[in-house]
Amino acid sequence: MSDIFLVRHGETAWNRELRFQGQIDVPLNDLGLTQAQRLADRLRQEWKGGFDKPLHLVSSDLQRAHQTATTLGQALQLPVTAHAPLREQHFGLFEGLLSADIQRAHADVWRRWLQFDADFAIPGGGESTRQFHARVSQAVRQLAQTHADKTLVVVTHGGVLDMLWRSAQALSLDGPRTCDIPNVGLNHLRWVGEQPEILVWADTAHLNGLPEQPNFKQRLRPVV
Repeated sequence: MSDIFLVRHGETAWNRELRFQGQIDVPLNDLGLTQAQRLADRLRQEWKGGFDKPLHLVSSDLQRAHQTATTLGQALQLPVTAHAPLREQHFGLFEGLLSADIQRAHADVWRRWLQFDADFAIPGGGESTRQFHARVSQAVRQLAQTHADKTLVVVTHGGVLDMLWRSAQALSLDGPRTCDIPNVGLNHLRWVGEQPEILVWADTAHLNGLPEQPNFKQRLRPVV
C-alpha cells in the first residue's frame, strides 16, 4: 500500500489567460507563489506530527511545478526530486496559444480536438490522451512501487491529475474533463496493488480569500 498526496502547481500567467501551456516551461505568477506558500504553511502545521513512514517529495521538472514543490520542500524540510514523466500532456501546435487563436488559425484541428477522442493527437508533436494516460499511469505506478516505504508528495499538472481521476473512477479516456482540478489543490490517493483509491480530492481550504481561479471550461467556449 502506498499513499500519495498529489498537488497541481500554482497559477501561472498563462493559466490566468487560459492559454495552452502543455510542456512549455512557464513560471508561476505572483498569485501562484502565494498559493504555494499557503499550502506549504498548511502542511507544516497539519503534518508537524509526522507520518508513520518518511516523506519523499517528487515534482515534474517543468518550473511551474518545481517552483511549487520547492516552496513545499522548504516548509517540510525535504529536497525535491525532479521527474520528467510527470510533465503535462504535450498539446502540439496548440501550445502557447489561446483557444480563440487556435479557432481562427487551425479551425479544423480545433473541431477535431473538441470531439475528445482518446486516440487523437494534435499535430506538431502532440500526445493523444491514450498515450498520455499510459505515460502517467506508468510513472505514478513506478513511484508508488519504488517508494512503498514512504509517503509521497507529488507536484504535477492538471492533465496528470485528470488521468489519475479517470483511472480511479474507471472512466473512459474519451470525453472532456469532468472533475475539478484547482491550482494547488490537495489530493490524497492510496494505491493498493494496481488501482488507486481517492481519499481526498481538490481540497482548497488553504486558499480561502484568494482570487477565484480560471475555469478550464471557459477555454472551450467557441469564438462568436
